[in-house]
Amino acid sequence: MIVFKPFKSTYLFLFLLLNFQLISCAQSSGVKVKKLKVEKEKTEALKIKTGAERTNLYLNMLKGKNVAIVANQTSVLSVLERAEVAANVMGSKKVTHHLVDYLHNFNGINVKKVFAPEHGFRGKADAGEVVKDGFDTKTGLPIVSLYGKNKKPSAAQLAGIDIVVFDIQDVGARFYTYISSLHYVMEACAEAGVEVIVLDRPNPNGHYIDGPVLEEAHSSFVGMHKVPVVYGMTIGEYGQMINGEKWLKNGMQCNLKVIPLENYTHQTEYSLPIKPSPNLPNDKSINLYPSLCFFEGTNVSAGRGTAMQFQIYGSPYLTKSEFTFTPQANEGAKYPKFKNILCYGENLQQTENLNKLDLSYLIKAYQQNTSKEFFNSFFTKLAGTKKLQEQIVKGLSKQEIRKTWNKDLENFKVVRSKYLIYD
Repeated sequence: MIVFKPFKSTYLFLFLLLNFQLISCAQSSGVKVKKLKVEKEKTEALKIKTGAERTNLYLNMLKGKNVAIVANQTSVLSVLERAEVAANVMGSKKVTHHLVDYLHNFNGINVKKVFAPEHGFRGKADAGEVVKDGFDTKTGLPIVSLYGKNKKPSAAQLAGIDIVVFDIQDVGARFYTYISSLHYVMEACAEAGVEVIVLDRPNPNGHYIDGPVLEEAHSSFVGMHKVPVVYGMTIGEYGQMINGEKWLKNGMQCNLKVIPLENYTHQTEYSLPIKPSPNLPNDKSINLYPSLCFFEGTNVSAGRGTAMQFQIYGSPYLTKSEFTFTPQANEGAKYPKFKNILCYGENLQQTENLNKLDLSYLIKAYQQNTSKEFFNSFFTKLAGTKKLQEQIVKGLSKQEIRKTWNKDLENFKVVRSKYLIYD
């Protein structure tokens, strides 16, 4: 006869249950850790790699060559290196370098000089401010300005150079001058027989194409080519278009190579890790820039001289409003429009991100303006056409104006499609 002993049986049962749960938890935790590791590896695998970071594709091209680099503060790369990750423990970790430092210290690569675009090598100069030649304090390399005496490298400045490496973050708007610097670098190199390598970077406004297409009669450094305000291409793709369409002087073409991005499409969202110029401090300003930059050619401020550049607009000539600001001298705007003068306007920081050019702010400011001198001569250069100013003065709606762009945009898309690297 079996006698049931509740206490001992219950104790044994609880003991076995607890051990079972501990084993299950341990197995479950192991699965979770493994799953998290796999997810992390997937995320890392899908992370965008800039052209600069794909060193295996271009370092061998530079070995034994005299190299010049077109760079600014955005020219950085993160690479996996053997390094001390803990006391007395060696391992691998991502290390961030400036491209100039990285290539200057790389055996077999002879970096001879740095070319600096608008805003300078460190990206601190005002828009339009002359950038002077000098020397990099860290490497001792000579810095040659492409926004001073000459915007195009001279034959003397390219003497003895085998390859020019171009690595600058663009924002995808026609009047942002880094693509103009690329044009002149390619042209000078075509004349001198020097190879150009573009290390490609994402376009934060690459997800749409919009705006009036530039008319050749209004070509300038803030718009050199027959493209719309927003052209939806990376700087590498754009370089291929300059070459392929023979837009260089006398139809020349340069020896151009593009080191492509990895894990990128034109619809990929990309938050810039470093501000590309002093007055584009964040993602919002970059998104609004193509629409608000037109104010640079008017008597309305786009926020230079504040901490909200290209996220607000206003003027002493606009209707009084609750939102006001007073521009003051600051980094990137030593002499801002309406310095120390109260401006009335609108704060756009909380608006939805744009996927098209928005003319509503420009039209509204024109209609509210109390001054007869709303537009200045710079406006036509920014627009690339006289038509936009004429249309606004005539009172056309933004929808009516947009319709006039359609044919030119469709024609541009056909040209653009020949040079795309990414979907």
